[in-house]
Amino acid sequence: MTLLSRRGFVGAAAGAGVIAGAGGASGRTATGAAAPAAGSPDGAKHTGDTLKSLTAAAQPIGAQEHNARLAKLQGLMQRRKLGALLVESGSSLEYFTGIHWRRSERTTAAVIPAEGAVVVVTPYFEEPSIRETLKVTGEVRPWKEDENPFLLLADALRGHTASGGSLAVEPTTRYFIIRRVTDALRPPREVVPADDLVDACRRIKSPAELALMQTANDVTLAALRHVHGKVQLGMQSSEIEALMVATTERLGGSHEFSLVLVNEASAYPHGSVKPQTVHNGSVILIDTGCTVHGYQSDISRTWVVGEPSARQREIWGTVKRGQEIALETAKIGTPAGAIDKAVRAFYEQKGWSQNYGLPGLSHRTGHGIGLDGHESPYLVRSDSTALEAGMCFSDEPGIYIPGEFGVRLEDCWVMTAAGPQLFTPLARSLAQPI
Repeated sequence: MTLLSRRGFVGAAAGAGVIAGAGGASGRTATGAAAPAAGSPDGAKHTGDTLKSLTAAAQPIGAQEHNARLAKLQGLMQRRKLGALLVESGSSLEYFTGIHWRRSERTTAAVIPAEGAVVVVTPYFEEPSIRETLKVTGEVRPWKEDENPFLLLADALRGHTASGGSLAVEPTTRYFIIRRVTDALRPPREVVPADDLVDACRRIKSPAELALMQTANDVTLAALRHVHGKVQLGMQSSEIEALMVATTERLGGSHEFSLVLVNEASAYPHGSVKPQTVHNGSVILIDTGCTVHGYQSDISRTWVVGEPSARQREIWGTVKRGQEIALETAKIGTPAGAIDKAVRAFYEQKGWSQNYGLPGLSHRTGHGIGLDGHESPYLVRSDSTALEAGMCFSDEPGIYIPGEFGVRLEDCWVMTAAGPQLFTPLARSLAQPI
C-alpha cells in the first residue's frame, strides 16, 4: 500500500510524495506537510497553553466553483431529459448555490432548471440573509407569512420547464414539500428521485474541497492530541467532552460532534447515558469532528489510562490492523463493499462474530464524507459502487465487547489513482495513540 500526497492527486506526477508504507502510520498529511511527531506539540500554533486558530488561511468555496457545479448538474439533467431539480435547504442546496440555511417549518427551497437561472423561494424576512450566501445567478422569490411557498415553487417549475421533462427531487427533501409542490403543479409532472444525479456531482471532491477537509482534519487531530494530554483520573466523560468542544473552537474549527466513551460505554459505538468516570485501566474512546467552511472531519482515537492489559493491547492491535487492511484493499475500480468484506474476514479469522454480530465489528467499516459527515458511497459489504479518484471516506473498523470495552480507530482518506491518501497519520500504537 502506498499513500501519496495531494500533489499527486491534483496534477503532479504520479508516484510523487509518498507519505506512508504498508502497515505503518503515515508520516505526512494529505497536503504533503510533515505530521507532528509523537510527543511533539500538537501542531497548533500556541504559546504555553494558548491554542490559536489553524483555519485563518482556509478559503471557502468560491462563486466560480459553484457555477461549475451548477453547469455540470444542468448538463446531466439535459442528457437525462429532466426538467428541473427541486432541493430544499441543506447540504445539496449549499453545494450547488452556496446558500447555507437551516431547515424549519418555514420552507426555503430552490428550483434548479435544466436550463436557465436558479429560483429560490424563502420567507420574506429571510431574503437578505439568503442573498448573502447565494453564489450563482438566481432569482429570489420571497413569501410572506400568510402566503403559500409551494405555489411559488410550482410557478417556478412551470416557468422554467415549459418544454416538459420530469421533476427530479433531491433525496433528503422532506415529503410534505414534495407533496404540496406536486399538488400545485398543473399540468402534473412525473417525479423521479435524484439520488444518482446528486451523487454524480458530489462524490468526487475538488482540490478546494480537499483543502478544506485537510484543514478540518488538522484541527481535529490537534484538538485530540491536546485533550489526550489533559485527561486526568476522576474526570467524567462530560468534562472531557466539554474540553474537546472548547479546544476545537479555539483551534478555529466549528465543533460538529464529540462522542466521549469511557469504560463500558466504549463498547457501544454511539455511547451510553450512564455516567462514566476515568480511573486506572479506563478505556477512553473519542470520536469527534469539526467543520471548516462547511467541510467535515471525523477522527476516532482509543487509549487506556495507566497500564493496558494484555487483552486491551491485543484488541487495539487487531483494530489497527483492520484499518491497514481497509487501505490496502482500496484500489481504483474496487467495489466499496470489498473493503468492508476484507476487514470483516480478518476479524472473523481472529474469532470475532460474523455478519455484523457482537462481540466484534457491528457497523460498516466506513462512510463517505464531505459537506455531510455521512455521505455515499459507504464501506459496507452490500455497496457495489466502484472506487474513483476523488472519493473521500472514513476508515473506522472497531471491535466492541458489551459489558467490557470497545476500540475504534478512525482516519479519513481520499482515493487517488495511485491509492488511498490519508488526511491524518494512523495512530502509531496504544502508547502513542494520537
